[in-house]
Amino acid sequence: MDYFLTEEQKELKMLARRIAVEKMLPVREHYDEEQIFPWDIVEIMAKSDLFGVMVPEEYGGLSGKVSDLIVVTEELCKVDAGTSLAFGATGLGIYPILLSGSEEQKQKYLPAVAEGKRLAAFAITEANAGSDAGNIQTTAVKDGDFYILNGTKQWITNGGEAEIYTVFAMTDKTKGARGCTCFIVEKDTPGFSFGKKENKMGIRASATRELIFEDCRIPKENLISREGMGFMIAMKTFDKSRPMVAAQAIGIAMGALETAAKYVKERQQFGKPVATFQGVQFMLADMATEIEAARALIYHTARLIDEGCKDFAKLSAMCKYFASDVAMKVTTDAVQLLGGYGYMKEYPVEKMMRDAKIMQIYEGTNQIQRGIVASHLLKEY
Repeated sequence: MDYFLTEEQKELKMLARRIAVEKMLPVREHYDEEQIFPWDIVEIMAKSDLFGVMVPEEYGGLSGKVSDLIVVTEELCKVDAGTSLAFGATGLGIYPILLSGSEEQKQKYLPAVAEGKRLAAFAITEANAGSDAGNIQTTAVKDGDFYILNGTKQWITNGGEAEIYTVFAMTDKTKGARGCTCFIVEKDTPGFSFGKKENKMGIRASATRELIFEDCRIPKENLISREGMGFMIAMKTFDKSRPMVAAQAIGIAMGALETAAKYVKERQQFGKPVATFQGVQFMLADMATEIEAARALIYHTARLIDEGCKDFAKLSAMCKYFASDVAMKVTTDAVQLLGGYGYMKEYPVEKMMRDAKIMQIYEGTNQIQRGIVASHLLKEY
C-alpha cells in the first residue's frame, strides 16, 4: 500500500531507501559493534536535503510535515535505526523551537538544521525524572539578562554530538510541573559539558550521553515561550513526535520481516524450503498484518496533524505504543524464524531485536502511553 503518497513523498521514500541501502547497510554492523557515531552518513543526508524535511520552507526547509518525516524515517530504520537516530533525534530536538519558539529563534536555529549543518537534541530526562517529568531537578535561576543552569540530564540522544539542545529546567520548584521552563543551549556554552558515552543494548551507533550544567549562563533570549511553559511545550512536542518514533519502530519491523521472508524461502529442512510449512506461513502472515495495521494508524495520525487537527494526543500515544509493541514482537519472531542463525550477529535480525526494545521505552514508556489513551477515553465517554 502507498497510503496515497504524493509524488514528492514517493521521491523522498526512494531517496531515503537509496541512502539506507547504499550507504548505511555496508557499515551497519561495524558502527553497531564499535558504537561509531555516523557523521559520514549525516553528511550524505545533509547533501541530499533530508534534514530539510523536518523544517518548514520559510526557514530554509522542504516542508516540516509529519507525514514526510515518517516516510523518510521508516525507510532509514528498515536498515539501521541506530544510524538513523542522528536524523530522528534532531527532529525531536527542534520541535520545541518549531512549536513554541519566537520568530527570532526560528530564524537563528532552523536554517542550519535544515541544511544538516547542525544537529539537535531534546533534554528532559534525568535520573529521577523520566516519565515523571514534574520531578525535574535541573534548575534555571534568572540573573539579569541571563539564566544560570545547574543540574544533569541523563540518556540524551545525540548528546555530545548535537550543537543545539532544547533543555528543560525548573525556574520555580514550588509550582511543580508548572515551574518547568524550556531553554535553547548551544554546545560551546561555558559551564556545559558531557558525561561518558553510554554502552547500550541497541541503537549503538547513536550517541547517548549525560548533559552536565555547572553555573551555565545562557542569555534570556534563549528562553522558549515564557517561564513555566516547559511542561506544556514538552507534552506538545511528544504529541507531535510520537508518530516519528512509531515510524522508527515500523521501519525496524519491516526490515526484520523482509529478512525473515527471504531466509525461509532459502532455508531447507526435511527436503523442502521452510517457507512451505504452514506454521511458518502463519507467523509471516501475522507479522505482515500487524505491521500494516500499525502503519495505517501512523499515516492516518500524521495526516491529521498536517491538516491542522488540534486533538491528536490520543492517536499519537496509540501510534507509539502499538507500533513499538509490534516491532518487538515481529523482531522476536524474525529471530525465531531464522533459528540459530537469528541469534548470531552475522544476521541482522539479532540487531533489529535489540534496537526494537528502546522503542517501547523512550519518549514515554508504553505503559505511560496506555495511560494517556485511557485518560482521553474516560473524558470522551
